[in-house]
Amino acid sequence: MSELTSTVLTDEQVRDLVERMLKTSGRRLDLSSPFVDARLPGGERLHVVIPDITRAAWAVNIRKHVVRARSLADMVRLGSLTAQAATFLDAAVRAGLNVLVSGQTQAGKTTMLNALAGSIPGNERVISAEEVWELRLPVRDHVALQTRPANLEGTGEVPLRRLVKEALRMRPDRLVIGEVREAEAFDLLIALNSGVPGMCTLHANTAREAVAKMTTLPLLAGENVSDRFVVPTVASAVDLVVHLGLTRAADGVVRRQVREIVAVTGRVEEGRIETAGIFDRDADGDLRRGDGMPPGEDRFERAGFDVHALLADPRALSPDGAPWGGPPTSGRAVGAPAGGALAAGAPLTADGRSARSAATGPWAGVSTRAGTSPWATR
Repeated sequence: MSELTSTVLTDEQVRDLVERMLKTSGRRLDLSSPFVDARLPGGERLHVVIPDITRAAWAVNIRKHVVRARSLADMVRLGSLTAQAATFLDAAVRAGLNVLVSGQTQAGKTTMLNALAGSIPGNERVISAEEVWELRLPVRDHVALQTRPANLEGTGEVPLRRLVKEALRMRPDRLVIGEVREAEAFDLLIALNSGVPGMCTLHANTAREAVAKMTTLPLLAGENVSDRFVVPTVASAVDLVVHLGLTRAADGVVRRQVREIVAVTGRVEEGRIETAGIFDRDADGDLRRGDGMPPGEDRFERAGFDVHALLADPRALSPDGAPWGGPPTSGRAVGAPAGGALAAGAPLTADGRSARSAATGPWAGVSTRAGTSPWATR
């Protein structure tokens, strides 16, 4: 929301402020490079455009991220997704599935990526690559890379494509790309197809549109890249799409929610990649279990998860079990092996929460209904 103030700055004052903000970033702004994208010391994202690209005044934008959700548990508390969906995503990341996080601008894609990274096992080496440092991955062994623009002589540029290639030489156990927009999608596909698990974000209006977009962006990499290679590669390399959206309530509050979680089955029919809905919002706005199953059941098993029990209808589960984070009293563990999810047979409420953990666990006092989410902006 825009707000007018009585403060008026001259062009000279604005220029001085911008130069001071850019001082620690090592990035420049001049007539030959009229755009700049940088990270401020406090983590804010700075973007500036100068005349004559703008008509008259400088355009200075500062995006300050107010982090309300640092983990999947936080996102359940805030009503963005159910405990059952969070448990599934936790298991999927631990099992090494490749996850694409999609959504429109400001839908919470970066927040979700950070939360998913919290499920990466602690013994893994994680390499991240971004245009500007923005991710705050809660992992121990993390190497964060960012792009670099060209200097005054037009040399020294380090694009995102180069970072992805260099990341593969750093022996990563997991690769995280802040956002794919152009030809770097091709290099990411090569990395995922080589056996390195990864995650990234992508702008899209639906999960299925995100999959389709992943088949077109790699074509920007050059004339030798064709859809005959890209389409089956996307089908085999991408496992899940977590799509987020903004929902405007009657009171005018805009809420960020997980709209759907879609599995990429690996099958291609007439050039189109087949997908299956694992979770989706119903007419009442609740995130419900669909009829789809994720690929890579063997990967879940190797990580110690029973994906069928994990995705079972909560109302059909046995009444005895253990809440999130507790030792199972019966059945096979389907949550995080070391600190984290539900047990097979744990009693669940209709929205996917453990009946015990709803009272005593990390979901205590939490409603996952969209209407009660405090993760909202006006």
